[in-house]
Amino acid sequence: MVTWWGFGHSRGRRASAVAATFALIATGAACSSPEDQVPSIGYAIDNVVTTYNANTVDGAASGARQAFVRVLPGLSYIGPEGTALSDGDMGTANTVPGDTLTVGYRLNPDAVYSDGVPVTCDDLVLAWAASSGRFGQFRSASRAGYADIDRVDCQPGSKDATVVFKPGRAYAEWPALFGATALMPSHVAGRVANVPDVVGAVSSGDPDAIGRLAEFWNNGWNLVPGQADPALFPSSGPYRLDSVGENGEVVLVANERWWGNSPGTERIVVWPKNSDLPSHLESSDLDVVDTAAGGIEGLSPGDGYDTTTAPGRSSEQLVLATTGVFASADARRAFASCVPRQRLFDEYGHPGFDKSSGLGSGVLDSRLAQQDMLIYPTAAGVADGRYREPDVDAARRSMDASGQGEVTVRIGYLAPDRRRADIVAAIAEACAPADITVEDAGSPDWTPGALGSGALDAVLAGTAGAQGSAGVDSLVTPAYSLAIGNGTNLGGFVNGRVTEIADQLAVDTSDGSRLNLTTEAENILWSEMPTIPLFAAPRSISIAHGMHAAVPNSTIAGSGWNMDRWILLR
Repeated sequence: MVTWWGFGHSRGRRASAVAATFALIATGAACSSPEDQVPSIGYAIDNVVTTYNANTVDGAASGARQAFVRVLPGLSYIGPEGTALSDGDMGTANTVPGDTLTVGYRLNPDAVYSDGVPVTCDDLVLAWAASSGRFGQFRSASRAGYADIDRVDCQPGSKDATVVFKPGRAYAEWPALFGATALMPSHVAGRVANVPDVVGAVSSGDPDAIGRLAEFWNNGWNLVPGQADPALFPSSGPYRLDSVGENGEVVLVANERWWGNSPGTERIVVWPKNSDLPSHLESSDLDVVDTAAGGIEGLSPGDGYDTTTAPGRSSEQLVLATTGVFASADARRAFASCVPRQRLFDEYGHPGFDKSSGLGSGVLDSRLAQQDMLIYPTAAGVADGRYREPDVDAARRSMDASGQGEVTVRIGYLAPDRRRADIVAAIAEACAPADITVEDAGSPDWTPGALGSGALDAVLAGTAGAQGSAGVDSLVTPAYSLAIGNGTNLGGFVNGRVTEIADQLAVDTSDGSRLNLTTEAENILWSEMPTIPLFAAPRSISIAHGMHAAVPNSTIAGSGWNMDRWILLR
């Protein structure tokens, strides 16, 4: 029995006897179609899976992290508390004594990709090169931590690597680096990009070779429904990618070359948001359903599931463009003045859970700190109760100061999403008296680049612009989403001091310093208003009766963080 999460209601489901079905699952006889003649579990997520590479800007905003967390493991993974935990199956990481932070990595001697190629330090080199910011050709989501690395010492093909950080840049959260989904198969990138020596190309900074590697890293692992060339998508985890269905579902099967404990279930089908999840629920295809509370209309697991709704580590927010309508801070403050943040929290921020303290306890008044952090009350105090209720006069004054009259604000998000559609409608109603017309621009084809391209004026999203599961227990991730040049800075916000604060938070572990830095940042952010924080995003997670070892994880990892342990007795 899982006690960490505290399951809610429980009802009966599927007229089958658990005791009589264990043998059927073991033999596959319980299933009716040829593709289902192995034990299979359906896992629903509220995002799309468009790429194998969760480290690009598009990949980080997608459901790749949740789909491939046990397909492309790393030296750590994000547990249910939102912190990085070491993954001994992949190897070890230990600090080396010295004046600068140095970490020695030793990959498991048995670690091998599903295509038979060993996992080597070359993979760490490619991960660092792609996210370090040194090579502008890579469109990485975040440089946090990787930009602080001076070099990765690696003999091509070796299982050992020494990662040396820059002097004075002892990245506090280094155990999270090279974690689950961060290590992509460098041998595939090198083969397709015609770069036989990835380590050598990175070490020399060869611009042509780096350019070819980046082109593949950015786009070569994109997923197309109905297509999945196994040569491009080898796995280093207990599961491997078997196929991508016409509806975008991702079929994972046991990796025959996995060196660790065999997965508890041979087949997992990840059903994404765009695959008509309500119909799959009706067809009993879904065994773990991990979505935003109230996000998908008609998706309400009832009889036969244990369901809980609780605040997640993701911060629901409006990310504003810093061009077009919102080119001036006056215009952004005008919009914030009419957004009904208290109403949005009351109606969409705490469905069915205790809101007395901690996460989800009220309107979110900090962009960097979460409500269960000790520094939150002071950091959130900067808001001083402002921007809770619509203030039409203040909105008009600020818009006049921006030099604009009536304006239209297009708010985008990954559709369909009933909760976000309702939030946009509530904002439209509140802002109309201030001559600010709000249009719902939600789309099933939403991509992070829509904001910077001018196609949208704002995005309704979670931490770092993600549309589904998001967030960790950290100040660093949200801080870097507002840093100059970082991939998750979707609105293109530019403030040198905020970027400096993000860099300082990455290495300063003093509680006093972190409090001062976060408070200083919030003073700037409430003035410049690049984002409007709303509330801790509530997650609704349903687990079918008969499921064993399924543990909710309302962070960026999603509930599939330990899917290789799942067993379902139907």
